[in-house]
Amino acid sequence: MIAIFCRDHHGGRVLCADCASLLAYAEQRLQKCPFGEDKPTCVKCPVHCYKPACREQVKVVMRYAGPRLLFRRPILAVRHLLDERKPVPDQPRFKRRVSTDSG
Repeated sequence: MIAIFCRDHHGGRVLCADCASLLAYAEQRLQKCPFGEDKPTCVKCPVHCYKPACREQVKVVMRYAGPRLLFRRPILAVRHLLDERKPVPDQPRFKRRVSTDSG
C-alpha cells in the first residue's frame, strides 16, 4: 500500500525517503508484534504499537491505497478483507524479565 501511495503522490518507481522510512518502521513494528502470525488488522488490533505520528501517516496511506489495491493487487486486497473478518485473538501475555542481579 505504501508503494501505491508513494508512486501516486511522490512520483517515480522507487520509494521516496519518507515512504521508505515509514515502510521500515512498519516492518520493524510487525516483527515485534506480540500477536505474531495471528495479528489482526490494525483497525481491530487492541495493541497500538505505532507512534501517534506514524499511525496517522499509515491511516492516510491506507485510506488512499486501500481502494486502489483492489485493482492493482486484487488477491492481496481480498486477503486483507478476509483478515478483517477474523475474530481478534486473546491478547498475549508478556513474560516478565527476571533480573539476574544478585542483590
